[in-house]
Amino acid sequence: MARTKLDRAAIEALVGILDEKGLTEVEYEADGVRVRVARTGQPLAAAPPPQATAAAAPKAESEARAAASAGGQLIESPMVGTFYAASSPEAAPFVEVGDRVKKGQVVCIIEAMKLMNEIECEYEGVVAERLVENAQGVEFGQPLFRITAD
Repeated sequence: MARTKLDRAAIEALVGILDEKGLTEVEYEADGVRVRVARTGQPLAAAPPPQATAAAAPKAESEARAAASAGGQLIESPMVGTFYAASSPEAAPFVEVGDRVKKGQVVCIIEAMKLMNEIECEYEGVVAERLVENAQGVEFGQPLFRITAD
């Protein structure tokens, strides 16, 4: 079995992302090679003040509670990145409110580390609500769509 060589520049770029974004962990996978860079303790770069982070978490939780109380299932972001409703600015959105979706259907793209990640629906039903704007930054676990049963 051939082994893929991971160059030092790629690893240093991942460490740079940790510092730049104030993260404690980042993971990257390509061509069957998976790299996880993690840091214990405080990130080196100036991270947002704890109160700013603490304020963002309740907002995402309150959005999730509001969507859940409205009924249906939530499609949540599996990563930190930028949400895109379509494959390009000229293209039609993958799904719109009112569209019927199937399990495994692509509903959006999240760009992370210059990689475009297709996000698939985990449920069958109807798109009841899109909870983020196009080109908006999203956090891990942030609700993106609310899907209701037929």
